[in-house]
Amino acid sequence: MKIAFQMDPIRAVNINADSTFRIAEEAQARGHTLFYYTPDHLAYQEGRITARGHDLTVQRVQGDHATLGPVREVDLADFDVVWLRQDPPFDMHYITSTHLLDRLKKTTLVVNDPFWVRNFPEKLMCLDFPDLIPPTTIARDLSTIKAFKAKYGDVILKPLYGNGGAGVFRLDDNDRNLGSLYELFTGFSREPLIVQQFLPAVSKGDKRVILVDGEAVGAINRVPAAGETRSNMHVGGRPEKVGLTERDLEICATIGPVLKEKGQVFVGIDVIGDYLTEINVTSPTGIQELERFDGTNIAAKIWEAIEARRA
Repeated sequence: MKIAFQMDPIRAVNINADSTFRIAEEAQARGHTLFYYTPDHLAYQEGRITARGHDLTVQRVQGDHATLGPVREVDLADFDVVWLRQDPPFDMHYITSTHLLDRLKKTTLVVNDPFWVRNFPEKLMCLDFPDLIPPTTIARDLSTIKAFKAKYGDVILKPLYGNGGAGVFRLDDNDRNLGSLYELFTGFSREPLIVQQFLPAVSKGDKRVILVDGEAVGAINRVPAAGETRSNMHVGGRPEKVGLTERDLEICATIGPVLKEKGQVFVGIDVIGDYLTEINVTSPTGIQELERFDGTNIAAKIWEAIEARRA
């Protein structure tokens, strides 16, 4: 198949951690041809969805991991699969790219389905499953956020469309910074904030569960660094081997059929204790760590699901 990757600059990725690199590596091993472009080179041109980028070959040599052909413009309708893999922020640039890629649906499989990526932001899709998530409020109104904090005492405050642990604050019972943080966030953004009850179980780790075509294929545990609330690997969280619990499987059985129906082939959910906290569909990560811990070729499972959809 002809595969295109819409992603952040490939020369900057860590080949031992980046999920997109691993997916491209597996595609190449399966005989598929690769094309790469960054989202700022996606365009609509008189009815065609085009991209300016490079033919791509990859190898597992950091610093020499991507060989790029000359710049050329392609019609993405000529490709079998386009991967939507740039990292958030989930801003209007990101949303516009989903609108453009959605116009390929008659000819090309876009993974994950851009219509539902647009309508399933990480922290909002969880609201469809209120029995699985911790107490949550989404608001821009300070009095609403204060009332939630007064009710639960120890809370997590974070930007609604953030990623990688950026801007995540724990405000415990004695904290006096809510007003200042509110002013900080609302001073540079018009977006609401999300506030959730703090889950003490995070000290034991924030579990990333990988689902492929709606089926759980494994998990890694991300343990916060000493003195840190956030467990994201971007901010020093330590990945460790972990199994799937009965509760994890219950959560996946509930959300999996919806993910599969909506074309969300590669998804990473976050679970703290017994609670689902995020459903990551924009650019989930974690497959390389999971492959190393479990010895399972997760990238192959992803391609098997895609190849079945294209059959």
